[in-house]
Amino acid sequence: MDDHKQLTARLRKCYSGAVYDTLRERGFEHCVLPSDIRPIDDTQVLAGPVFTVSGSAKPGISEGDALLAWTEFLSAASNGHVVVCAGQTNDIALMGELSAETLQARGILGYVTDGGCRDADFIRKIGFQTFHRFYTPRDVVGAWSVDEMQKPIKMGDVDIAPGDYLIADIDGAVLIPGGHIAEIITACEEVMRTENQVRTAIRSGVDPKEAYLKYGRF
Repeated sequence: MDDHKQLTARLRKCYSGAVYDTLRERGFEHCVLPSDIRPIDDTQVLAGPVFTVSGSAKPGISEGDALLAWTEFLSAASNGHVVVCAGQTNDIALMGELSAETLQARGILGYVTDGGCRDADFIRKIGFQTFHRFYTPRDVVGAWSVDEMQKPIKMGDVDIAPGDYLIADIDGAVLIPGGHIAEIITACEEVMRTENQVRTAIRSGVDPKEAYLKYGRF
């Protein structure tokens, strides 16, 4: 098992709130993606290294050119990664049925976009974890195209670069700088162990203030 797989497996056992707390306590700001980016299936946790994509609306682009650029992206996305797509659109679906199934078959862990999604029932049924801002039947044909891949992008006030990691769950999505991923996961695991001690203490009748003073966390 390589480092990416090991780190991804450990990160998937965490949750976004604990990861955020860990980052905040170490001075990392601007790590939470916009709160309107929501999951198709809020029972799943998505975690892994990031593959970045950016694109923009191009009214009048030909069907062939739009789909050629889109399928080139589908071919290029890296196995074992989470695709994060900055779409700069408020009315176009940047994920749909065939694309989700293609990415899943190619070993992509999931997809996060500030654009829209369509064919959501199918995507939910195949279990391809997708985070997006809105639903719409309108797709990229004649309207939108990929601009760059594996270049730095931005969502809200969060800078995202290839090599960073992401965890996303029912609460939202958190970006972890790639150079600090092992440190953050280890610290987050310790946070969760301490939280479990606090939980056990509270359930046994310990006063919450006493539990906080003893464990330093609540």
